[in-house]
Amino acid sequence: MDQIKNSSKRQVTLDNYLDNHYINRSNWLRAAVLGANDGIISVSSIAIGVAAASSTRDPVALATVAGLVAGALSMAAGEYVSVSSQTDIEKADIKREAQELKDMPEAEERVLAQIYVKRGLQSETAKQVAKELMQVDPLGSHVRDELGINEISQANPIQAALASGASFTLGAILPLLVTLLAPIESMEFSLYGFSILFLALLGGFAAKTGGSPIFKAILRISIWGTLAMGLTALVGSFFGVNV
Repeated sequence: MDQIKNSSKRQVTLDNYLDNHYINRSNWLRAAVLGANDGIISVSSIAIGVAAASSTRDPVALATVAGLVAGALSMAAGEYVSVSSQTDIEKADIKREAQELKDMPEAEERVLAQIYVKRGLQSETAKQVAKELMQVDPLGSHVRDELGINEISQANPIQAALASGASFTLGAILPLLVTLLAPIESMEFSLYGFSILFLALLGGFAAKTGGSPIFKAILRISIWGTLAMGLTALVGSFFGVNV
């Protein structure tokens, strides 16, 4: 019976060892959550601020649409530029490491061995591992173990920009729908209530996708969303004018 159970279990191999982990989702999930969170909070905050100073729907809806378009383009461009900068740094460091391997291979091998000693290997074992890796893939070994760059953590500007821009748009559409459908008399409260609900759902989804605690994510995103929208509403009401 135990043999049947053991044989039915999925065997861990080099091809599927990440299936039960979530770190490979971190790059696109970070950009997507950031975009959706910013879309909900920033557009809701804009709408609440304008609604606090307006007695009609049109200015609120116009400000919301403008915030959606500008925010989506800004998020996509910002992610692309920032992640491209990270990619440039990674490429420059890899080029520098390749030159160091060419100029002083013995010293680089000693550095690699010292890294493995710090990770817990015996000195002789670390030297042997470093020697064998230097024979097989010297640059890849140093890029991975000295610079900390690997396939999972390596930046992808296009992926980050698309995920961030698209998720911002999806997040911003939600408060836009509220501005179009909710009664103007209670617009601020409707925006706040629905936005907190949207943020809580986003936090729960992100936590579930990333395998982290759900309640903690919901609490964190709700608190910061409340602060952002509350301060923006205060700014809108502070001027005491009707738009």
